[in-house]
Amino acid sequence: MTNVVVVKHNNSIVSVECDGHTGYGVEGEDVVCAALSSIVQTALLGLLQVVGAKVEYTTDEKRGYLRMTLPEDMDRKMRKECDIVLDTMLLGIADLNQGFSDFVNLEVK
Repeated sequence: MTNVVVVKHNNSIVSVECDGHTGYGVEGEDVVCAALSSIVQTALLGLLQVVGAKVEYTTDEKRGYLRMTLPEDMDRKMRKECDIVLDTMLLGIADLNQGFSDFVNLEVK
């Protein structure tokens, strides 16, 4: 199971942590794990390359781990752009969680 923890402050996502493989299918053929990875990694790429946010992140592919933390010192415009990317990411994760709750656990704090 993949555990996803999304932390919010003032209604904005400030960090995301994904840990573990979903276990839906065999390694290399696990469509749920691939979908979740694509959603989260695309959001990270959007934050870094489209928005230009200085996101700190750590990954461990073997473990199935990704953590990203947004900087605290963003101006309003960048914060709004980050919110759009991350709120869209959260919708995708929530949809996966709804359909595959035995394999994706979502906690929003």
